[in-house]
Amino acid sequence: MNIQPRFETARANAIREVAVVNKIVADLIRTLEMIESDIAAEEERVSISDRSDPKYPILARSLIERRNNIKMTIAALEQRITGPAK
Repeated sequence: MNIQPRFETARANAIREVAVVNKIVADLIRTLEMIESDIAAEEERVSISDRSDPKYPILARSLIERRNNIKMTIAALEQRITGPAK
């Protein structure tokens, strides 16, 4: 009974999953950079960077929420490939 091929398949699948997750994380990081740029541009456009100001733009607030959600997604994906923190 030869079990080797099964282990190789599981190992290959794990390696492939890590590669896919790393690509997704890289794409999300590029998205974060674009969102950061968009936030800065919107703040500059309206000349308001104080988030507690009632006149702070809604677009910037929305982008900040999106950025925060993407950061949490990245953290979850990174934890998935590295395992739980000790």
